[in-house]
Amino acid sequence: MNAALKVLVIDDSNTIRRSAESMLRKEGYEVETSEDGFDALSKIARIRPDVVFVDIMMPRLDGYQTCAIIKNNEEFKHTPVIMLTSKDGLFDKARGRVVGSDRYLIKPFTKEELLNAVSEHTK
Repeated sequence: MNAALKVLVIDDSNTIRRSAESMLRKEGYEVETSEDGFDALSKIARIRPDVVFVDIMMPRLDGYQTCAIIKNNEEFKHTPVIMLTSKDGLFDKARGRVVGSDRYLIKPFTKEELLNAVSEHTK
């Protein structure tokens, strides 16, 4: 069932990208990774992911900017964007909602949290 679902993980941390990719692939998801928002934007247009995980703190194009660009694009505005953050701040969550994020995951996240986030937004 999960085989058709495509997930994009955008994080400048190689460790986070690899662990998320591994957890998702084991469940049968098709996974692409990007290390920053610029790289991710070209991949989004190419692979058309069903759900996007994006780290907030990244160089060049941060998670808020990346999310805003995705959500302001007519073609991708309904693609769920889940923010990854090591901060559990109210301000961060509010700012994430303003740019259109669908959910927050606090790092380090568990396999269950990651999989629940995907299934919740791809029904």
